[in-house]
Amino acid sequence: MFKSSSAFAILLLSVVIAPIINSASAQAQLSEAPSYQRAAITELWEPLPKQVQPGTAQQPPSDAIVLFGGSSLAAWASTRGGAAQWDIEDDSLIVKPGTGDITTTASFGSVQLHAEWRTPAEVVGDSQDRGNSGIFLMGAYEVQVLDSTNNPTYVNGQASSIYKQHIPLVNASLGPGEWQTYDIVFMAPLFGTDGRLARPATFTVFHNGILVQNNVVVQGPTEYIGNPNYKTHGELPLTLQDHGSPVAYRNIWLRRL
Repeated sequence: MFKSSSAFAILLLSVVIAPIINSASAQAQLSEAPSYQRAAITELWEPLPKQVQPGTAQQPPSDAIVLFGGSSLAAWASTRGGAAQWDIEDDSLIVKPGTGDITTTASFGSVQLHAEWRTPAEVVGDSQDRGNSGIFLMGAYEVQVLDSTNNPTYVNGQASSIYKQHIPLVNASLGPGEWQTYDIVFMAPLFGTDGRLARPATFTVFHNGILVQNNVVVQGPTEYIGNPNYKTHGELPLTLQDHGSPVAYRNIWLRRL
């Protein structure tokens, strides 16, 4: 296919095409122009998208913010105050039951989030008491983490559900003790200057590479009891939940959107 230069395209639009598109005979004149000139009308040469180096299994994208890379809790704090008290073992971040949730020291809005997680290999309990944790975007909107292999529970509370709001399209869970992956696109809610909701939050979630939440609309913060209701807020930290099970996390990174 013919590709014109940037200079030629600009000259063409300003000198040849632009004057005639406002005339009564524009359509006729354009139809007689060479195809590459007609095609140039819809060519955009700027702004150039930012160059980002794609990631690999071991390395996040070049513009990612690494929240946990295997050795440091510097990006985290306890929601109870002070330093995060979870354990680090074999490059993994492990929930230390009873110490409470941990939260990022930085706040975020809309993000692309990657997180890998593993429920305990030893199966203990059932339903919501088996391998339970959660990833809360903005500390309020939860993607459930749970051992959902041969573990009946309410389906809007199983792994990869948007807790109590959206059932996953499929159950893509791997077994206990196996590493699993979430890739999440979260669009934060927007509020007007009057404090009213202008755009609700949405989630798109891939669980182990399988689409399980397809741009679903969130009705408000995910609640354990009662109906969700939005309250005006700005950017907020991301939170990982201590639900009493030693769930492990690794390779946590995000990109601001």
